Amino acid sequence: MSNDIVSFSTPAQVCDATIASNIAKSKLPLMKMIILAMLAGAFIALGASASSVAIHDISNVGIARLIAGVIFPAGLMMIVMAGGELFTGNSLMVQALLSHEIGLVALLRNWVVVYIGNLIGSLIIVGIVYLSGELNYTAGALGALTIKIAVGKVGLPFFTAFCSAILCNVLVCIAVLMATAAKDVAGKILAILFPIMAFVLSGFEHCVANMYYIPAGMLAALNPTYAAKATELYGIGAEKLATLDLSGLFANLVPVTLGNIVGGLLIGTAMYAIHKSKTCNPSIG
Repeated sequence: MSNDIVSFSTPAQVCDATIASNIAKSKLPLMKMIILAMLAGAFIALGASASSVAIHDISNVGIARLIAGVIFPAGLMMIVMAGGELFTGNSLMVQALLSHEIGLVALLRNWVVVYIGNLIGSLIIVGIVYLSGELNYTAGALGALTIKIAVGKVGLPFFTAFCSAILCNVLVCIAVLMATAAKDVAGKILAILFPIMAFVLSGFEHCVANMYYIPAGMLAALNPTYAAKATELYGIGAEKLATLDLSGLFANLVPVTLGNIVGGLLIGTAMYAIHKSKTCNPSIG
């Protein structure tokens, strides 16, 4: 088959492209890195917000998750095709580290800056969504669902959140790698859609998405109308509402962030071992 009709890159070519991309990521000027990270956080938040709107009045959990799974991936699609630095995807920078193309300091610099930028971008969307009145939909039912989602996330046990986050970023990183393999826009969209849909359907934990979901719930809980609706629809009382504070946010983000890192490292290291390591691939000179 001639190369001009091949519509995707091989896994080995994807590994090479990922390493080259991550070298470039490590060399980004600080301000550019911050802005790209803010955009990525905003894009993920917009996908999360839109998916909540779509499902807020659907009682069947399976159907609701399926619909959310179709809409939420728009966030990563925007990042891949419009540009952005996403913390979870950047865990694949371990490949460039293992190939000795970047150092540990450069990797950690990127992770810290991008994580903070993702948080800032997410929080900006939280504030704008709230001020837009979107949470008023269906007499405050969207605000109530926003509270319910946040309460559920802050109530997760540490190890549960950690393991869920590992699985989440395995799928996110697979989506990033598959999108890299695709050579056209349609291929990239489909490559992102199905792995991200799988993580949303499964209810796995994503730290950047939670930078939207939990602060949005915290803000919604301060609104008496949304709080009352959450009690009416979901039986969420004052005790549960009280968990929506900074300690609850960090109680979720810490294990989820650690789990996302582990998931990304697993995929990145496996890809490197298969395609770049002399131990697994003796043909490498």
